Amino acid sequence: MLGGEPRRSLQPQRPHSPASAMDHYDEDQDYMPQEDDWDRDLLLDPAWEKQQRKTFTAWCNSHLRKAGTQIENIEEDFRDGLKLMLLLEVISGERLAKPERGKMRVHKISNVNKALDFIASKGVKLVSIGAEEIVDGNAKMTLGMIWTIILRFAIQDISVEETSAKEGLLLWCQRKTAPYKNVNIQNFHISWKDGLGFCALIHRHRPELIDYAKLRKDDPMTNLNTAFDVAEKYLDIPKMLDAEDVVSTLRPDEKAVMTYVSCYYHAFSGKQKAETAANRICKVLAVNQENEQLMEDYEKLASDLLEWIRRTIPWLENRMPENTMQAMQQKLEDFRDYRRLHKPPKVQEKCQLEINFNTLQTKLRLSNRPAFMPSEGKMVSDINNAWGGLEGAEKGYEEWLLNEIRRLERLDHLAEKFRQKAAIHESWTEGKEEMLQRRDYETASLSEIKALLKKHEAFESDLAAHQDRVEQIAAIAQELNELDYYDSPSVNARCQRICDQWDALGALSQKRSEALQRTEKLLETIDQLYLEFAKRAAPFNNWMEGAMEDLQDSFIVHTIEEIQGLSTAHEQFKATLPEADKERQAILGIHNEIAKIVQTYHVNMAGSNPYTAITPQEVNAKWDKVRQLVPLRDQSLIEEHARQQNNERLRRQFANQANVIGPWIQTKMEEIGRISIEMHGTLEDQLTHLRQYEKSIINYKPKIDQLEGDHQLIQEALIFDNKHTNYTMEHIRVGWEQLLTTIARTINEIENQILTRDAKGISQEQLNEFRVSFNHFDRKRTGIMDAEDFKTCLISMGYNLGENEFSRIMSVVDPNRMGVVTFQAFIDFMSRETADTDTADQVMASFKILAGDKNYILADELRRELPPDQAEYCIARMAPYGGPDAVPGALDYMSFSTALYGESDL
Repeated sequence: MLGGEPRRSLQPQRPHSPASAMDHYDEDQDYMPQEDDWDRDLLLDPAWEKQQRKTFTAWCNSHLRKAGTQIENIEEDFRDGLKLMLLLEVISGERLAKPERGKMRVHKISNVNKALDFIASKGVKLVSIGAEEIVDGNAKMTLGMIWTIILRFAIQDISVEETSAKEGLLLWCQRKTAPYKNVNIQNFHISWKDGLGFCALIHRHRPELIDYAKLRKDDPMTNLNTAFDVAEKYLDIPKMLDAEDVVSTLRPDEKAVMTYVSCYYHAFSGKQKAETAANRICKVLAVNQENEQLMEDYEKLASDLLEWIRRTIPWLENRMPENTMQAMQQKLEDFRDYRRLHKPPKVQEKCQLEINFNTLQTKLRLSNRPAFMPSEGKMVSDINNAWGGLEGAEKGYEEWLLNEIRRLERLDHLAEKFRQKAAIHESWTEGKEEMLQRRDYETASLSEIKALLKKHEAFESDLAAHQDRVEQIAAIAQELNELDYYDSPSVNARCQRICDQWDALGALSQKRSEALQRTEKLLETIDQLYLEFAKRAAPFNNWMEGAMEDLQDSFIVHTIEEIQGLSTAHEQFKATLPEADKERQAILGIHNEIAKIVQTYHVNMAGSNPYTAITPQEVNAKWDKVRQLVPLRDQSLIEEHARQQNNERLRRQFANQANVIGPWIQTKMEEIGRISIEMHGTLEDQLTHLRQYEKSIINYKPKIDQLEGDHQLIQEALIFDNKHTNYTMEHIRVGWEQLLTTIARTINEIENQILTRDAKGISQEQLNEFRVSFNHFDRKRTGIMDAEDFKTCLISMGYNLGENEFSRIMSVVDPNRMGVVTFQAFIDFMSRETADTDTADQVMASFKILAGDKNYILADELRRELPPDQAEYCIARMAPYGGPDAVPGALDYMSFSTALYGESDL
């Protein structure tokens, strides 16, 4: 290949004649026909000698100028051997023995011999060329020696399609000039006389330097001068020939032409190698840039998702209750917005994150790069763990909200009930202490004393009747405390005042009773009828007050059975009303009898009944109130019954849909599991089938949305249970999200398989074989192989595995150390067994070409050979070179190549 490494060492050939002026090579490597050599005993053609002098001199100077010197006369300037040794050092890159600095002939011969010995050490046998002839300035021998050097160091390594030297150089010229009209390169003399061959070589490689279409075959002087001038100015090839000599000479000197043409070869073949190296580096860098962008995208998406989870979990874990029903309902509405609006996009981001991670790992494997390891805490498993924590916090949050709403509802009911009972009791106790503290019995008559005593007995009966209400008030206050009612301090204070007052009434009642009993011995008359009225009116009055409380009492029910129980109790209460009316009429009858006695016997009645404050008017008023409250209670129970019927309808409506959707999701999950294992047809067919399957699943989304609507109606109606289904909305949501994630992951696996197949050149038959082998050893039919099954699979395919080798393979196919092998990882492994990829050694060798075989490379060299963005990419990432041959600005391309692939690949 052009510009390649030499294929074999060049061995010296037997000379054509004893007097040959230069070495020849074995017949199997004869790159120059023997008849092309000159004989030392024959005079050179003067024109040829002139051409050789000019060409060889220019060739030597093109190398000597690198050392800061040159020659003027080829046979004179090499006589002392110093510049000859310097020339060999420059073109070989090696150090020769230290030269002699003396001016004597013996010193010159010693230096020339050192040069000739060095040439011989390179496998060239010099025949009939001695140091004395060079020192004596023998032009023919000097030119022969320089030709030998040119052959060895400029032409010998030229190889095209297994040819070498002259034939290789000629074949290269023929191929490069083949597309050009009027150019027919058959040799290294007359084929070049018209100059079009030189111009064609330049135009082929640098078309901007020559307008080939304007050249004419009948104008060789213009053609030659154009080529020589352009080559010197733009290609750094010195003028080694004169256009006049080439045109005027019947047959130009072949050696001069070969020497000059070889400079073209080296100038352009080096450019070709640099382009090849640059293309390879560009390809590698493009892959690396793309992968780094994918890594940055993954890191950002993972960071954003983890940050959102980090912010959301404390909100879901906050169980600080609100004091009002409105505030708690707002919390529930916020949670619904989270489930409906905020979480679904994050579910998609999480799924996309896993897909991006798998795609990135596939691309890294395909480009022979190390597996991507995300930053600490940003692995896919870390995302899944954080997501699990989010769902754990979310799961209990909704249940807590509903329980808190139920608790607040209960608290509001109890607080209202407490206020009603407390108000009734406080109304009853109003003025009682003042009444008990009166000393009216001290100036009362006997009848008045008896009346006062009986009245007090009635009061004590009334007091005892109110004991139950006080206990109820205390019990409600206790329950409000246990349920953490926000206004418990004011409730407790009011309850304490009632209890303290109750105790005071008891003490005062006892004290007045004792005083009346002491006076009772002096008093004997009492109005039995007043007493009987008081005794019967008091409990009846309490019964009516209790009935009014019950009829006005609010209620909370959650089922039809509960409301039916309340309705039954109410009907039972209404059945007692006739009997209660009889009692009312009996009590009123007592009062009528008192009035009859007063009227009949003209009793002096000063004031009202001394035994009770209850009047017949009050009994009738309360009775009318009870009768009015009964139909109102009937209406409340009817309305509540209708509401419970509607709740039951909502339960059945939700259950009917959930009992269909839940099994449907489970069935689809099982079908996807079977599809991922039992793939048939090409990967494209499988991908099309899966996408159609995914579309059919997505088309089911309206049913999920409809179920969400029904679920919201149930929550708004404060329905907390549903005996008609085992599926909750949470079950359906989680199942639906898992279904979407599973089908998306399965599609991504097929896409990665296509990517692997196309990148590695795997045929469909090979993929089918991989699938058959994988399925055979996937004994559990889960879509993955455990380590033992994978090892058995490898052994069945002829692998001779030791523990260390199997551990190495497992580290490649299972970089996360999960102990299992996916089908994608299995395909990647099998494809790597047969596919060829670029290596770090190849990239390093390419950089070495761009650097001109140096151990370092300069920024200007990168910018000259690579596209701007990729050149700057390398410059930004290459470390400074610190070797002993370092120069300012030197960059270490070796460590950079290592970093691209990972040290394990070198």
